[in-house]
Amino acid sequence: MRKEVLAMKDEALLKRIVLNPKIMAGKPVIKGTRLTVDFILNLLAHGSTEDDIIREYKGVGSDDIKACILFAM
Repeated sequence: MRKEVLAMKDEALLKRIVLNPKIMAGKPVIKGTRLTVDFILNLLAHGSTEDDIIREYKGVGSDDIKACILFAM
């Protein structure tokens, strides 16, 4: 049962990531932004924290960052 709950949460998170050929050349972005998954992952890889990103990019929340990580897996 727990696995099913986690799968549902993952599915909800992944709905935050969209692909549209008219936005950022079709790269996956956080819904409602022009921030690519790749950009967010790069920030994390270079030492930015979740709080840093949330502070710097208004409209981006913790779940958006988790969705980027999940999308990359």
